[in-house]
Amino acid sequence: MRSMAVSPPLPSDPTLDEVRAALAPLVARDAAFDGWSQAAVDMAAQQAGVDKEIAALAFDGGAIAMIDAWFAHVDAAMLTACTPERLSVMKVRAKITALIEARLKALARDKEALRRALSILSLPQNVARAASLGWRAADHIWRAAGDTAVDYNHYTKRTLVAGIYAATLLVLLDDESEGHADTKAFLGRRIEGVMRFEKAKARLSANAERRPSLARFVGRLRYHAR
Repeated sequence: MRSMAVSPPLPSDPTLDEVRAALAPLVARDAAFDGWSQAAVDMAAQQAGVDKEIAALAFDGGAIAMIDAWFAHVDAAMLTACTPERLSVMKVRAKITALIEARLKALARDKEALRRALSILSLPQNVARAASLGWRAADHIWRAAGDTAVDYNHYTKRTLVAGIYAATLLVLLDDESEGHADTKAFLGRRIEGVMRFEKAKARLSANAERRPSLARFVGRLRYHAR
């Protein structure tokens, strides 16, 4: 049975971006039955009282445009659930966990739509777009967590979180545990593993700085002070 999704209210004269944002969660709900197709867009438009031609124009990029809009809706849902006030009292690890869990909660309502979306994104012609969407999610997570890195850490942090997030989505798809406890446990283990790796890397870096340099030693032998 189809269930009604909640979408943002539309202004009296909406732009295409506003139509897309309002219909995105409705399209996702219907995609579980009709796939990421024009039929899902038509059904969403009917539910929201939007002209079907306008709705079709809002998603003229096809399935990828629909999935993109839904993931943007999840971005917004995550930020609504994890306000700056809530995150401000957390350590970084807890912030990342809370932000990813908020995304999972938003996605879990439409698991079949997610399964179909990931199947589409895994197609060879969509791999680059899938990577872009994964990076966007990771970037939203780190920015919400207060990250301001602009050096190589900016990229490594996002790469790590994108990998954790992608792996956790696959676990979510088949998780029937109460409150998706198994998915949360998997997420916790993956974040713990990354934290251990980062601590080990920091120790190795510190030891390397303290370790005597063979190059400097040889240089002193060759060019000794006179």
